Amino acid sequence: MTMAAMTDNRTGKRILVLRYRFIGDTILTVPFLRNLRRAEPDAYIAWVVAPGSSEVIQGTPYVDELIFWDPPTIHADSRSTHKTLGDKLGFIRELRARRFDKVYVLKRSFGSAVIGFLSGAPKRVGFATEGRSLLLTKGVPYRHGQHEVQNFLDVLRADGVPVVDDHLEAWLSAEEKAFADDFFRERGVGEDELVIGMHPFAANPPRAWHLDNFTELARALQKRHACRILFFGGPRDKEALDAIRGGLDVPPLEAVGSTTLRQTMALLSRCGALICNDSGIMHLAASLQVPLVALFGPQSPVKFGPWGKVCRVVRHDFPCSPCRQRFFTECEPSERGRPACIEAITVEEVLAEIETLLAAGDREHTDR
Repeated sequence: MTMAAMTDNRTGKRILVLRYRFIGDTILTVPFLRNLRRAEPDAYIAWVVAPGSSEVIQGTPYVDELIFWDPPTIHADSRSTHKTLGDKLGFIRELRARRFDKVYVLKRSFGSAVIGFLSGAPKRVGFATEGRSLLLTKGVPYRHGQHEVQNFLDVLRADGVPVVDDHLEAWLSAEEKAFADDFFRERGVGEDELVIGMHPFAANPPRAWHLDNFTELARALQKRHACRILFFGGPRDKEALDAIRGGLDVPPLEAVGSTTLRQTMALLSRCGALICNDSGIMHLAASLQVPLVALFGPQSPVKFGPWGKVCRVVRHDFPCSPCRQRFFTECEPSERGRPACIEAITVEEVLAEIETLLAAGDREHTDR
């Protein structure tokens, strides 16, 4: 079992938090942890996370230990560290050896409740879903009609823990900030020059706004604001970026398949705004308080949309929204291979949302 731990010098309760897997889920857990730490300043708090998503919360002051749980899954971030029955039993033995007083089970699967039960913690608080109530000492109703951040905080509220705030956070090191400084300086970007980020890609292409729309939007922003456009993406997105690059009059900045996750966060922190599809980078930007416009088609933003005061969502309601995303057995694709819900979003309405965010940012800067 792989772990990253700090010195165990706490004298209060020993608390375990179970919420592992995706980058977005990990980021959205931070308000829960901050409020828990505020209420339990002397507690030893350990957090079970997936190793592939733990990078996004480096530097968090709210936990004393990160415990890596990594069973085989179909998800790309799985490294299958806990593959065999022996691996899994060893993981449980390590948890039990830590003698936790309480476990918060924020993941809703039955298996996560089993882990909480087998941890040996006498108090187990979590969502009363998937028949898990018998494994918990306090079951909490899960509400599908509210954001996941508030669902997590409901677990604290049900357990009598005061909830003071609900904002996201992220932490960057001096080295990471220096990387961003060097990146922009080497590309001739001035300190006061506006940089607008774009992430036009998606693991499942039918969920993404068409690349032609991003190209048109980038051209419009370049003309209106004389800004620099910075494209984000992974290694498999490089070929798709070629089509966008060729449609722009001013060459863009590029961080596609060339930066680490932490470097991407540092570059995001310097952007005046981000336009993106429903994706992990959306949550990264929200955690850094970067103004953003997220484009949603088949999926609802109610539970997993961007969380923050400077976050906007553009979407259109259809009778079939949100759908089960079985493309294209339940709807007809457009000529460009997209569902009608994502095709309904126009460049003009996205541009209007960005202008509103940029104007608000200018007013805030002037008021300081």
